[in-house]
Amino acid sequence: MLAASVALTLGLAACGGSDSGAGATPAEGGSSAAASGTVKIGFMGDLTGPNAGIVIPPRNGAKLAIDEYNKTNPATKIELVEYDSQGDASKAVALAQRAIKTDKIVAMVGPAFSGESAQVAPVLEEAKLPSISASATNAALSANGWKYWHRVLPSDSIQGPGIGEFIATGVAAKNVFVIDDKSEYGKPLADAVRKTLGDKGVKITNDSLDPAESDFSSVVNKVAAAKPDAIFFGGYYAAGGNLLKQLRDKGVKDTKFLSGDGSLDKGLIDGAGAGNAEGALVGCPCYIATPDVTDEKVKAFADAYKAAYSADPAIYAAEGYDAGTVFVNAVKEGAVTSEAINEFIAKVDFGGVSKQVKFEANGEVSAKDIYIYQVKDGVIGLLGKSTEAKVG
Repeated sequence: MLAASVALTLGLAACGGSDSGAGATPAEGGSSAAASGTVKIGFMGDLTGPNAGIVIPPRNGAKLAIDEYNKTNPATKIELVEYDSQGDASKAVALAQRAIKTDKIVAMVGPAFSGESAQVAPVLEEAKLPSISASATNAALSANGWKYWHRVLPSDSIQGPGIGEFIATGVAAKNVFVIDDKSEYGKPLADAVRKTLGDKGVKITNDSLDPAESDFSSVVNKVAAAKPDAIFFGGYYAAGGNLLKQLRDKGVKDTKFLSGDGSLDKGLIDGAGAGNAEGALVGCPCYIATPDVTDEKVKAFADAYKAAYSADPAIYAAEGYDAGTVFVNAVKEGAVTSEAINEFIAKVDFGGVSKQVKFEANGEVSAKDIYIYQVKDGVIGLLGKSTEAKVG
């Protein structure tokens, strides 16, 4: 999926700059200069549902990249068409069909979440329409042999072990309670954490919860009885915040609480309460451009994002910007059809604001860094890379 929050490390020259993406040669199937007119690129994700907080930032990032490009008054402009799936896979499929048949989009940023990605990607594949997700992390998505599907962030096969290693070494936990929300995102992520912890000889207790429910007392009571050093929750911030509040209310006060990118949103703090959320740790295959960032490219992005949206970049904002930039660069090189854009993506290799953007044959991004964030004084801040971060 989703997964949530906050974005990344390198830089992209402003859309009129010199970082074209794939080199000087126009994508095969395109021309050296795109014909005049407008091409449509879609964005799909949960824009109004319960976990919209981790989808709106990448939408904003993609929109910023496209808006910057359009302001240069190019011969071929790009229209971003938004599709609000509300995180519902069945709605997402219908929206994808409309995007292809009625709106005639040529590419898509998204879908945002893993569950909807699993349902929508075959539809896009049949239509030979390229997509780049800025937030879907389920590892199995890249194992389907799809030729038009891509994501600009590492999968849970990287995130899960990264977080598990951090729990075992950075947190130095010996007894961990692992909970998942049974979703196509949360359970595989939790399972990857479980495997890594097991390989490290850490004692593990397991359980699941239904995020549609509000009373997690059954799970909370089991956690209290197990007296773990740390708790990991595989799921989204709406349920994560509620779970954390109930754990603290039950008296599980000092146990470290961790989650994955689906919880990297201030909604985790809002749901738990600032006092209960203090010290919570969140792993993410994303780098958030903080206000004090010094990298010139990242700072330019962060400043432009804040000017456009009156907010600092949040989870996956930079990934959304980088995904949008791939499509912008394709159009700049004359690739204005779906096939030409997909051929362009295969050759992409540029310094984005989140990472070096280069895709492997299965659609996975080559960069593999995982970052750890921590709640301090009611704000989620970067602690460091998962291989380097330490918690007392």
